Amino acid sequence: MTYDADVIVIGAGLAGLVATAELVDAGRKVILLDQEPEQSIGGQAHWSFGGLFFVDSPEQRRMRIKDSHALALQDWLGTAGFDREEDAWPRRWAEAYVDFAAGEKRPWLHRQGVRFFPVVGWAERGGYDANGHGNSVPRFHITWGTGPGLVEPFERRVRAGVARGLVRLAFRHRVTGLSATAGAVDTVTGEILEPSDAVRGTASGREATGSFSLRAQAVIVTSGGIGGNHDLVRAQWPARLGTPPQRMLSGVPAHVDGLMLGIAEAAGASHINKDRMWHYTEGIRNWNPIWAKHGIRILPGPSPLWLDATGKRLPVPLFPGFDTLGTLDHIMKTGHDHTWFVLNQRIIGKEFALSGSEQNPDLTGKSVRDVITRARQAVPGPVKAFMDNGADFVVERDLSALVRGMNAVTKEDLLDEAAVRREIVARDREIANPFTKDLQVTAIHGARRYLGDKLIRTAAPHRILDPGAGPLIAVRLSILTRKSLGGLETDLSSRVLTGTGEPLPGVYAAGEAAGFGGGGVHGYRALEGTFLGGCIFSGRAAGRAAARAVG
Repeated sequence: MTYDADVIVIGAGLAGLVATAELVDAGRKVILLDQEPEQSIGGQAHWSFGGLFFVDSPEQRRMRIKDSHALALQDWLGTAGFDREEDAWPRRWAEAYVDFAAGEKRPWLHRQGVRFFPVVGWAERGGYDANGHGNSVPRFHITWGTGPGLVEPFERRVRAGVARGLVRLAFRHRVTGLSATAGAVDTVTGEILEPSDAVRGTASGREATGSFSLRAQAVIVTSGGIGGNHDLVRAQWPARLGTPPQRMLSGVPAHVDGLMLGIAEAAGASHINKDRMWHYTEGIRNWNPIWAKHGIRILPGPSPLWLDATGKRLPVPLFPGFDTLGTLDHIMKTGHDHTWFVLNQRIIGKEFALSGSEQNPDLTGKSVRDVITRARQAVPGPVKAFMDNGADFVVERDLSALVRGMNAVTKEDLLDEAAVRREIVARDREIANPFTKDLQVTAIHGARRYLGDKLIRTAAPHRILDPGAGPLIAVRLSILTRKSLGGLETDLSSRVLTGTGEPLPGVYAAGEAAGFGGGGVHGYRALEGTFLGGCIFSGRAAGRAAARAVG
């Protein structure tokens, strides 16, 4: 029987690159397919902030953070909330991933040249009890070089495989089918799309110029999730979150369409936890968009006042950076799909970061000088650009003008100035001394007990209406599509399973297509810094297992 390669990998994002790199190390011949042009290699990881979840790392210890495997596993399981029969493999993947994050993950990446920003971020703080959702301690490690810096070592290893004659890169190859011989999937068919010089992330066209049929002993699906396909997001929207938003922004380009998941299902794969998703509530329209409906996520500190569309303050503990899906659940019950941050220039200058490699040129460019310059600016350049040009930003010197501007943005008079003023003034009274019944103010004081937050992420408590801290700023926030938390069900070797729980012969899956491991390693919620790491961990498992199987 003649094969075109030992293994075919479908998807040249981070998980696909990791799997291919591991196959190369094992001396296997690989065809790496992707529907996008070569300039989009690395997929969504390229656009990412490069956040990684480590447990008891040197960076944590230097920041006086006491972390442990037991604490991290407690946080993961409390966040995931596994409660379904099909969570058996996802739970095993979760346990294995925490082992990886507390052990081999950092030194393995470090040996490949990956380095990390010294200040550890504290994402998804939870705000419930010890067994509930959230990170008990800071664990968000930013890759020096952001997403591109994390993609680079794996792309380098893959291109070394090309030079050795072990890897064939086949871009503009769009898979439309998987088929089997003697019960084992060994054939990948599809369309060859017209060449494209489209800039990374922009639409590249779907006109076919031919077809292809390729055969291998194994196939690894690393095609990503559904975040760019709003129709599919709405079709799979969880009933527990009510009616999907009428208006959503896209955190990923349109080619993140989820179509490969349906193709794998048609071949016999079990696709579980479709209704588990991770969408952000702090999305803003990119003033300089790359793809359609391009949104950027604000990574906020704890100080902005968060109001719903009608001016009511969000309930405890739905503070900025505490509980993404809890906040989404609340928003969907308000009857509106947007909310507001109200703050001032002192807060925005200290506390706003924007997710994405392109929004953090200092970190992406690995420039110590630019990082220092950014820290000294009243408002960082990328954030100032949104203040000046962003359609969702209102900047005014007085509250009356601010509220008028907020209503102008939505073209609805949903906000009453007197009601908004009452919320802000009541919060500001709580700043007068260190004792307070306002739990958000307590959270601000608590955040500043952590050196990293005090240095670069949390403004000293002060009144929002303090004229010396102005101007006032309001930011309209929209739902931003991002990750699929469910996916193709896999065992710990990344073998795709069928509905009966048996491996689908010849098929593996990794990355977002596999729910970052097992068909949903995160359960209902994520701890952040765990998506890229899930791509790496599951891609490595898939590449190594497939290499053994075809050896």
